[in-house]
Amino acid sequence: MKAHSMAGHLIRRLNQHSTQVFTRRMQEMGMDLTSVQFAALEAILTHPGIDQAGVAAHIAYDRATIGGVIDRLVQKGLVERQTSKRDRRAKEVRGTAQGQAAFDQVLPVVTDLQTEVLGGLDAAEVEIFLSLARKVINAAADQSELP
Repeated sequence: MKAHSMAGHLIRRLNQHSTQVFTRRMQEMGMDLTSVQFAALEAILTHPGIDQAGVAAHIAYDRATIGGVIDRLVQKGLVERQTSKRDRRAKEVRGTAQGQAAFDQVLPVVTDLQTEVLGGLDAAEVEIFLSLARKVINAAADQSELP
């Protein structure tokens, strides 16, 4: 079937594979963290006091659903949320000591699993793949199709 060789289908399958690898590796280390939560945690730790919309923008995630992602990080004790002093309508988020420790523990595993996600590619092919993926994402962002 031609649909199985189309870019959209292959990208969806690669996303499924990446998510499965990430989930399995987190389970193996006893960590309850999704790839989206990991990305949000990194954005929050990198930009203390960022608001929820800023987190969504940094990780190219839907603004309407980022609140739920942050809710789960708060419930796990990895981040804390407080009302902004500059804008009472905005919620600022900051990582906790527990969040930093969890991130530091998980980062080497996430770095390592990239090899598994792109299994079958040699180092030169990985660089080509990443370059082409960035090119497509940048072009889509330039056309306002991506956040």
